[in-house]
Amino acid sequence: MRTMDEYKAFLAAVRKNTGLDMLTPDEGGLVSVRVDGAYTLNLQFVEATGKVLCFVEIAELPKDAPKAVYRDLLVGGLFGTETAGGHFTLEDESESVIYNYFFDGDVVAGDPEEFVSTLEKILQLCEAWAERIGGYLTDDTAEASVVESPMDWGLRV
Repeated sequence: MRTMDEYKAFLAAVRKNTGLDMLTPDEGGLVSVRVDGAYTLNLQFVEATGKVLCFVEIAELPKDAPKAVYRDLLVGGLFGTETAGGHFTLEDESESVIYNYFFDGDVVAGDPEEFVSTLEKILQLCEAWAERIGGYLTDDTAEASVVESPMDWGLRV
């Protein structure tokens, strides 16, 4: 996948093969889907690189969030620990934690069903991290649970 037209054709194939009509891009190629009332899954094609950026807001941190939250996010970001190859960013104003994952457009173009399966695994990973972060926020003296290894989930693209 190298062009916006190829990306849009790929998403049309995904919709046809899976029945997920909500995966419809806007004119700029952005797809935003609210999932289970909890998360908004966003997909954006980056034409310059041929990659599809997937990003999901997983938590909003209070200004007094315990440093253990930031430590875990930093470890995940620096070393890929329990992130399945994705990384976290922190939005400046809202302190929202965003999970980011890049799909290689050429790889995913060949298997729309695997693409959807991977999106589902990303949402599971985000849920696990949201619970982990929530554990820190409800009791900053308690250790939050460890996120299951994403490799156990078979996350791949």
